[in-house]
Amino acid sequence: QVQLVESGGGKAQPGGSLRLSCAASRSISSSRVMAWYRQAPGNQRELVATITGGGRTNYADAVKGRFTISRDNAENTVYLQMNSLKPEDTAVYYCNVDYWGGGNYWGQGTQVTVSS
Repeated sequence: QVQLVESGGGKAQPGGSLRLSCAASRSISSSRVMAWYRQAPGNQRELVATITGGGRTNYADAVKGRFTISRDNAENTVYLQMNSLKPEDTAVYYCNVDYWGGGNYWGQGTQVTVSS
């Protein structure tokens, strides 16, 4: 079992920034892909950004140019830098890791609220 602990959520004003962190209890060096998802009230969970073990990144159209996903294998942590935040970015953000050979795990989520 792998524990993922997200942190860094909170409140921000439109145009502001937040940085989310997701620390894994197991090495992420052997992960196939790590990802951030989000779920707003009344909506389905949606993919925000992914990063492969080789460092290739992919973003949802809604966050391209504003969000940056990165990973630190030495710290077993994945990050999501969120800039130019909008009210529609308000959601619970979840970290996910998928390992080569099996194993897919979720964090407990961290709330992000963007409001003036």
